[in-house]
Amino acid sequence: MYFIGIDLGTSAVKLLLMDEKGTIHRVVSKEYPLYFPQPGWSEQNPKDWYEKTLEGIRELTEGVEKREVAGIGCGGQMHGLVVLDDRDQVIRPAILWNDGRTAKQTEYLNQVIGKETLSKYTANIAFAGFTAPKLLWMQEEEPEHFAKIAKIMLPKDYLSYRLGGVHCTDYSDASGMLLLDVEHKCWSKEMMEICHVREEQLPKLFESYEAVGTLKPELARELGLSDQVKIVAGAGDNAAAAVGTGTVGDGRCNISLGTSGTIFISSRTFGVDSYNALHSFAHADGHYHLMGCMLSAAACNKWWMEEILKTSDYGAEQEKICRLGENHVYYLPYLMGERSPHNDPDARACFIGMSMDTTREEMTQAVLEGVAFALRDSLEVAKSLGVQLTRTRICGGGAKSTLWKQIIANVMNLKVDMIESEEGPGLGGAMLAAVGCGAFASVEEAAEKLVRVVDTIEPDPELVEKYARHYEKFRKFYPALKGLF
Repeated sequence: MYFIGIDLGTSAVKLLLMDEKGTIHRVVSKEYPLYFPQPGWSEQNPKDWYEKTLEGIRELTEGVEKREVAGIGCGGQMHGLVVLDDRDQVIRPAILWNDGRTAKQTEYLNQVIGKETLSKYTANIAFAGFTAPKLLWMQEEEPEHFAKIAKIMLPKDYLSYRLGGVHCTDYSDASGMLLLDVEHKCWSKEMMEICHVREEQLPKLFESYEAVGTLKPELARELGLSDQVKIVAGAGDNAAAAVGTGTVGDGRCNISLGTSGTIFISSRTFGVDSYNALHSFAHADGHYHLMGCMLSAAACNKWWMEEILKTSDYGAEQEKICRLGENHVYYLPYLMGERSPHNDPDARACFIGMSMDTTREEMTQAVLEGVAFALRDSLEVAKSLGVQLTRTRICGGGAKSTLWKQIIANVMNLKVDMIESEEGPGLGGAMLAAVGCGAFASVEEAAEKLVRVVDTIEPDPELVEKYARHYEKFRKFYPALKGLF
């Protein structure tokens, strides 16, 4: 029996084929374009996601017994706004999670409606990337498009709809829309009124591991798969990545170093950060989690390497870095603004502390350290809530760097566990599909049986102390520069 996991990312869709023992047989990746029609805007064509996913499924299942594929689960980029008309046609390009056009609408929600009111309705406040501000922007700036909306969807749910024909979402992904009453797991009537949407325009809600339908017969024939393949609700990328790293149950942590970066803390109980610096969302295991999200993590390293240094040999640039905890160059990783904990779409990246003898290696090191310091900002908020952590798991493209993992272990004073697979959201999607098909009784059982830790990086007490001093300096930069942004 096989399960397909899909990771619908910002730059590509990655698919993997997993069996019921957790063995990954093949991984396929298909890229698609990202559009920036105006400064600060970020869009994609949902048609590209679908077409590249079908290409990926065909390649993924070549040479295997296709009738053995039992389920498909998707993890995907959160918060994106996909709108369909009454014929289920896409009305306009999807507005993505890292789009910053909604500063006015976000301020309206936080200042006029009020953060306390939003937190009461949804357990969260408004961030520029969330879905609700995008709806208000559409109403104000594209009223002719807004009037045509029959269905409001999230990126991975549009893909599930194209595969299975059901307008659905799961609680973890819906948590990031600012339309869901997270604690009670239902659409907020008050937020629907504020955003001028009706419940029939919103997708049906499911737990992440629930089957929402089966593969469309015509698609099954086209792909050579059974029309009994179950389409499982899936999860937002961070919740799916947490499943893929076994970060389920109570008090576990996962750090994701993808395009964006997150620190994800699972919990059996619902809780809210009173300052709303952390997101309070539903988890794919049926419970809840707290999450701090920075908008540019591995994206900072990619920008520095490819756009500035003009190289794709990341390893060669890092191999000469050896003086951890002694760098006097700092980097603020706010290329696309920042979410947790600052909630400032106008924040920008910068280097601080350079001198005539600053080296290329020191600047590269500063980029890696800056991301780690920004993640620690969210960890400090979690600590203020009484969360006590001693270790974390890690995933994402940035997690392939041993140096970066060493920096994170020492900046955050956490043991960093590496698991056998680095596939994150795609593996989580496949695991959710396995649960939805009955191969496991629960997400926790699947994680316990399928996720294996293969190595651990321990923090060094001397480096922890050095980085603690550097972090105290780092945390002063943003408040000092905020007025200039």
